[in-house]
Amino acid sequence: MAIKLGIVGGGVMGEALLSRLIAQQLYRPEDVLVSEPQAHQRDLLARKYGVQVTSRNRAVAAVSDILLLAIKPQVFEAVAIELAEDNGERPDKELLPVVVSILAGVSLSKLEAAFGRQPVIRAMPNTPATVGAGITAIAPGKTVSKSQKEQAIAIFQAVGEVVEVSESLMDAVTGLSGSGPAYVAILIEALADGGVAAGLPRAIASQLALSTVLGTAQLLQQSELHPAQLKDRVTSPGGTTIAGIAELERAGFRSALIEAVLAAKERSRQLGQG
Repeated sequence: MAIKLGIVGGGVMGEALLSRLIAQQLYRPEDVLVSEPQAHQRDLLARKYGVQVTSRNRAVAAVSDILLLAIKPQVFEAVAIELAEDNGERPDKELLPVVVSILAGVSLSKLEAAFGRQPVIRAMPNTPATVGAGITAIAPGKTVSKSQKEQAIAIFQAVGEVVEVSESLMDAVTGLSGSGPAYVAILIEALADGGVAAGLPRAIASQLALSTVLGTAQLLQQSELHPAQLKDRVTSPGGTTIAGIAELERAGFRSALIEAVLAAKERSRQLGQG
């Protein structure tokens, strides 16, 4: 059985990547094997995407060219034992798969220790990847070839943008873009609540809040304006916007977001040591 892509973990992020890769025809369904412990999720993946599925992680490691780890960090050590190159099931030891990990906090050194001679790449996508609007940071290990890195980049470009960073910055990436969608969701919810407090119907307030955040992000991206420049363009002397900004500053809005990123970065570091 020739499998080009093996995915260990068919949960939210694993399925998000799978769905986009199949939809964009980067991989044919018959070239993908997914291991997933939940029987109902295996059935769903097989039925929805036409891929092969198994409950055995070792079966994936034995046949794949690329091994994508999409499991929870807490189960990494147990799963890694099954997946390591010395499991005795791979017919050609010279054709070891590159391991691409999206596990928060699991360092390259830990991955390399677990997988021996296999090249490893650490990656951190975020949840907007589920709709093809994510951003992924990757940090290749020391034995990764140019072509292997390009393969990994192609996988994550299927769900959004890709940036390459040094390994030392991956916890910071986790704190910002990995956890960031939750911060933005709170921002949108709070804006909508503010609209309701000001008298707007909930549905209208939610629509206004969501479209405002989405539109602002698109404007900044397309115009390449610095956020401070856009803020200044919206803020007129003695107007409504500066009154609102003054309240945000009094409440510590800016520093709260900075501290949230730093706290999430620290938690990612702790998970990697656990």
